[in-house]
Amino acid sequence: MKVIGIIGGMSWESTQHYYQLMNQYVHAKLGRHNSIEAIIYSVNFERILILIHQGEWELVGQSMIHLAVKLEMAGAEFLILTSNAVHKFFSQIEAAIKIPILHIADPTAKAIQKAGMKKVGLLGTKVTMEEQFYKQRLLDHGIEALVPEDRDREFLHKIIFDELTVGKIHDDSRGKLIGLIAKLKKRGAEGIILGCTELIQLISQKDTHIPLFDTTALHAHAAVDFACAK
Repeated sequence: MKVIGIIGGMSWESTQHYYQLMNQYVHAKLGRHNSIEAIIYSVNFERILILIHQGEWELVGQSMIHLAVKLEMAGAEFLILTSNAVHKFFSQIEAAIKIPILHIADPTAKAIQKAGMKKVGLLGTKVTMEEQFYKQRLLDHGIEALVPEDRDREFLHKIIFDELTVGKIHDDSRGKLIGLIAKLKKRGAEGIILGCTELIQLISQKDTHIPLFDTTALHAHAAVDFACAK
């Protein structure tokens, strides 16, 4: 089994969920006492958030590259980033290391293709929804991503950072999110990407009839498949 290098801590709740999902999946896959081989670098999310709020995205990228190199040197055989938003730096990280790195949007796109869909809603932080790095990756797979309108993007961004990343779950926020998803469905979305690794804390498939694509679970399963591949 290959050693997984994990850049986590953004937030620790989602990293914990990744770890649980990967171990559950590898046990289901291999049985007995099998668990993942992994090296986790969990960052202090406050440090990253300060840089983001200051608009210092370049420094965030440099930090991610530095951590990726450290994990490679520590013995990781491939890498995953447990945050959709930091895939903004995927190309720079990939160029800085010699080991493979698995993009979170790729297994998500495969699941969407398997479902026969070509147009989906994309939910996440503002950088994920507004910039092209994520939407273009999906488009490379032939999938169009619709994002919420300005006001709804602000609302969702606030929920993620003010509630979910600090472990707060509110029913009224869930209700508003369900309404936001309904708007995307009216605009033609056939499914919804939960493009923030914290969103699964707030909403699950039982809350809506439109298919949800949980990037955390899809990415975690892809990492285990890659780790177990000969």
